[in-house]
Amino acid sequence: MTNPIFAAIAPPLRVLMGPGPSDVHPRVLEAFARPTVGHLDPYYLQVMGELQQMLRQVFRTDNPMTLAISGTGSAGMEATVVNLIEPGDRMVVGVNGVFGGRMAEVATRAGAEVTRIEKPWGEVFSAAEVAEAVEKVRPKVVGIVMAETSTGAWQPIEEISRIVHDAGALLLVDAVTSLGGVPVEVDAWQIDAIYSGTQKCLSCPPGLSPVSFGPRAMEAMQRRKHKVQSWYLDISLLASYWGEERVYHHTAPINMTYALHEALRMVLEEGLEASFARHLRNHEGLRAGLQALGIDFTAAEGNRLPMLNAVKIPDGVDDARLRKDLLNLFGIEIGAGLGVFKGKVWRIGLMGHASRTRNVLLFLAALEQLLESQGRPSVGGASIAAANAVFAQA
Repeated sequence: MTNPIFAAIAPPLRVLMGPGPSDVHPRVLEAFARPTVGHLDPYYLQVMGELQQMLRQVFRTDNPMTLAISGTGSAGMEATVVNLIEPGDRMVVGVNGVFGGRMAEVATRAGAEVTRIEKPWGEVFSAAEVAEAVEKVRPKVVGIVMAETSTGAWQPIEEISRIVHDAGALLLVDAVTSLGGVPVEVDAWQIDAIYSGTQKCLSCPPGLSPVSFGPRAMEAMQRRKHKVQSWYLDISLLASYWGEERVYHHTAPINMTYALHEALRMVLEEGLEASFARHLRNHEGLRAGLQALGIDFTAAEGNRLPMLNAVKIPDGVDDARLRKDLLNLFGIEIGAGLGVFKGKVWRIGLMGHASRTRNVLLFLAALEQLLESQGRPSVGGASIAAANAVFAQA
């Protein structure tokens, strides 16, 4: 039996409007393809330093310990949790979707005594609900998801931060989907530890996880009585590689660093405020179009993410068939519902380079046609007209 030689990779062109990854700009792909150098090469060390400076700008922080973990956003979650948590520590985690539940699971595996506060999917936590749990548990760490990718819910952080710190606890925030798409104010909101991902609003391929640790978090890590559970994610070791010493720790993903470097350059060239406005404008256009089709959001008005739109599937529509037709006929990817939202929700991403007016209009035109093909009444282009009305005002 002869072993086959497979054809060269030739992926189809897609419009990535799901929960991630998002479309990657050609400039980022070009940066990814630059010649690889060694992970201790002077040129690469210079790129690392520039990357850290740009991450601080996007996180809006002066934290020295701001870096990109070699791994996806889930590695950033693990890194922040295992460095702050020792066996027996108490932690409160807000669970209102998949990723709050994942944070609680990671903390449990790290030996924490985890108290889950829960809300129905699509809802957010009030400051009073967090205050009640913190007063009862007196935790070391409170973890909360700012942008819950499974539900499209946008969690306010500022008041919760005050409550957490008044109780002497540390605040850990999941900003995987929010960074670059909505304001993330690490210093102003006194966030102690935060993590994100490259493949959402930063429009970079998945593979790195930006993180930042504030002074209170660093002090807590210095007081640890036990070694960090993970050698690979131990910030005390990574600090020597990302700090001035540049002591070897692991072989970093060189070309991914190039890609993130260029992605951050593009975010800062556009300007953070302009990026936030673009994401909001395209969300508003999409929302108007969906309303014309009778499609509603899962999250309440005022708590909807502009970059991740979780919407209710209309009655009688075949979810899997419509998403398959979107992909095969129009090259558009959207996300299915997860967990309790499976079969009930579509997750429509407008993140980073995918957050463009033409993508909104393309998606709405395709959606109108496919809904009609499943027996829904024709609306005669009403969704496109509604979206265009929003864009014309902008």
